[in-house]
Amino acid sequence: QVQLVESGGGSVQAGGSLRLSCAASGFTRSRYCMGWFRQAPGKEREAVATFPIGGGTTYYADSVKGRFTISTDNAKNTLYLQMNSLKPEDTAMYYCAANSFSGAYCSPHFNYNYWGQGTQVTVSS
Repeated sequence: QVQLVESGGGSVQAGGSLRLSCAASGFTRSRYCMGWFRQAPGKEREAVATFPIGGGTTYYADSVKGRFTISTDNAKNTLYLQMNSLKPEDTAMYYCAANSFSGAYCSPHFNYNYWGQGTQVTVSS
């Protein structure tokens, strides 16, 4: 059974940094998709970044390019999202997600059927 557990959210001032972590367990294959999504109050959920586990091309939303970095520690089965130069508009609940697609690019429009519980990020001006 796949499980995703996020941590690392919190409150920071604009311009600050946070690193989110997502510990994954239960995957039996070496290639699959993982990503970070966020949802702000009153807004639709949006993809922030995706990462093909096993190698390939990452995806970043235009709003976070140059500020956020998605990465993994394969030995720890953990996905990270390093968030720098945070803005108030980055305030949202952040979710880690995954699916079983084994290609080299994880589209943000794929169906992600595994989700973590979410971690809140709040950026004050």
